[in-house]
Amino acid sequence: MRKRIFEIIQIGQRGDLPSAVFDYFIVANIVVNLLAMFLETFKELERFYPLFAVIEIVTVIIFCIEYLLRIWTADLLYPQLSRGRAVWKFLRSYDGIVDLLTILPFFFLSGFIVFRMLRVVRIFHLFRINAQYDSFHIIVKVLAEKKNQILSSLFIIVVLMLASGVGMYNAEHAVQPEVFSNAFSGIWWSVSTLLTVGYGDIYPITVVGRIMAIITAFLGVGAVAIPTGIISAGFVEQYSKNQNSDRSFTDLKKVGEIAASEENGLAGLTVQEIQQQYNMRVIVLLRGGLTVIASGDITVMAEDILVVNSDKLVK
Repeated sequence: MRKRIFEIIQIGQRGDLPSAVFDYFIVANIVVNLLAMFLETFKELERFYPLFAVIEIVTVIIFCIEYLLRIWTADLLYPQLSRGRAVWKFLRSYDGIVDLLTILPFFFLSGFIVFRMLRVVRIFHLFRINAQYDSFHIIVKVLAEKKNQILSSLFIIVVLMLASGVGMYNAEHAVQPEVFSNAFSGIWWSVSTLLTVGYGDIYPITVVGRIMAIITAFLGVGAVAIPTGIISAGFVEQYSKNQNSDRSFTDLKKVGEIAASEENGLAGLTVQEIQQQYNMRVIVLLRGGLTVIASGDITVMAEDILVVNSDKLVK
């Protein structure tokens, strides 16, 4: 029974109806909990406050039951560990910490109610388009692969922010001591200028300050564009990899091989040119002991073996 409960509460169990129903139930519970928290902030809905309180109690009880079940079945999640170490590892895991912070404020830390918002993170575990390439997974993978470039760009932004903030403070403090009262005021202005168009609550009035503001605004455009370009390039790379890795042979009625040579005119052409001129789909290239993905810009060499969809060959 414990193993079956573990299978049901595991998120994303394909082909298991009870597990899928449980996943949707938890999502509904999260949405209802967050909706109640949102609506209870409206004074106009004060007469419904008791209902919101009941909803919050019920949903938190469900969260507690799920949390206890996950602790009870932790050794099945980590079968290589002993029961005590498995429970400890779950408690220290991302899911365990989020689950704890979801329910703990309700009982003890009313001032930390915002931690219950972390429960919404659970929703992302359920959006799985397929086993390997779901949207959330691609986002995480891109950020992980480009983390060094992103950190470098963020370092540049921080340096620009500090430099422009301190410079603006020195330029404006003498004429606006109540506005630019310290270096942090300049940093607040630099952040709002570098990353947005400014909030208008703090702005320079001196010539030097305005010149610095112009330079900072231009630098801000480039500073924001750097990480944006890095992440965009990462998504393009992942999309290209997915396109190549998703090549399927299930739609091919027949697969054939062709040896490229100077005589048959295939050697020296690109894969794209071969596909266009000979009306065939090139799947992969066998080059020596290597298997090469047949992207369009690869040039075919003599003695390459082309694996193609033979149903599209021109007779």
